[in-house]
Amino acid sequence: MNDSGTMFPWQVIRQDDNGNRYRVGRYATRNEAQRIADSLESRGHKQLYWVERLGQKTQ
Repeated sequence: MNDSGTMFPWQVIRQDDNGNRYRVGRYATRNEAQRIADSLESRGHKQLYWVERLGQKTQ
């Protein structure tokens, strides 16, 4: 049995100007998730992006 949380334990979260949070995607490694978050943040939008491990909340 495959648990997708085990296969893709890292997620990128976006928070918009109103404080709403959305999962952008799930990734196999922290480095992969961080590259996506950095790429999205570099576009200059006002949203915040960060990486979380499933089951942990950092903000």
